[in-house]
Amino acid sequence: MSSERQDDGPRREPRDGGSRRPRRMSAPKAMRSAAQQLEELLGRPPEAISALRPTDDGWEAEVEVLELERIPETASVLASYRVTLDAEGELMAYERVRRYTRGQIDRRT
Repeated sequence: MSSERQDDGPRREPRDGGSRRPRRMSAPKAMRSAAQQLEELLGRPPEAISALRPTDDGWEAEVEVLELERIPETASVLASYRVTLDAEGELMAYERVRRYTRGQIDRRT
């Protein structure tokens, strides 16, 4: 009998994923997760998600939040927060990157 290994075809990864990275959550779920977790931290509901992009480790979102309500509405102050999520949608970090009035329009660059 030979001591050589017979090839039974391709080897399969363990079902539990072994050392593979966790599967990234979908974009809609990442958007909801970013909005909900930021609201928990700030105590203010988000107005909108203005950007969402995948990263090597999860997701990064830009979330717009009403910080100061004024009359007229165009004078209200909003803030844009950058939210970093891991692949499973858990908030890892956030930072306010911009404050602006609702009536403000970005200039073309």
